[in-house]
Amino acid sequence: MDPLFRLEHLNTKECLWIYTLRILRDGPTHAYTIRKEIELRYGFKPGTMTAYKVLYLLKKAGLVKKTRHGRRKVYKITESGRKALADAVRFYKSRIRLLE
Repeated sequence: MDPLFRLEHLNTKECLWIYTLRILRDGPTHAYTIRKEIELRYGFKPGTMTAYKVLYLLKKAGLVKKTRHGRRKVYKITESGRKALADAVRFYKSRIRLLE
């Protein structure tokens, strides 16, 4: 397997939670919208079930909160989620500094 392909895969589809939290930082939204935004903003398309599983795990960890608006489920980032996202961004920035 090509090393760059593996690096991209590990830092996109394997780290979907970071992208999900970043989108939710802009405001509450639906799971379907999150998938579409990931594709538009970041250039890759997460699997349908994968995106829902990530939201489920983020909710279970207390990083997002789910509410209902009519029949639709809306997800919102929590303060713990904001902290986790900030920690992830700091981690990536530190790695970049080390590699430059």
